[in-house]
Amino acid sequence: MNRNSLNEVIKLSDEQKKHIAEEVKAFYLDVRGEQIGMIEEQQIIDLFCEHLAPIVYNKALDDAQHWFKNQMGNLEADYYLLYKDVR
Repeated sequence: MNRNSLNEVIKLSDEQKKHIAEEVKAFYLDVRGEQIGMIEEQQIIDLFCEHLAPIVYNKALDDAQHWFKNQMGNLEADYYLLYKDVR
């Protein structure tokens, strides 16, 4: 999935983008003891968006589909419980 198609799928607000940038900077400072600049920060965010986010996004879709199928199975079982006993 290229960057343009990912941006079409995942819409982030400016606030969310800012939060992600802050998290990347904090991670590098806390874990690696390094301060990174805006260019490095954006490169890391681009890497995630281009290569990792689609994997996470697809996993979320799979999880949602699994949940939905379970709910539909429960709904079908509940539906048959509504039948009255006829003798």
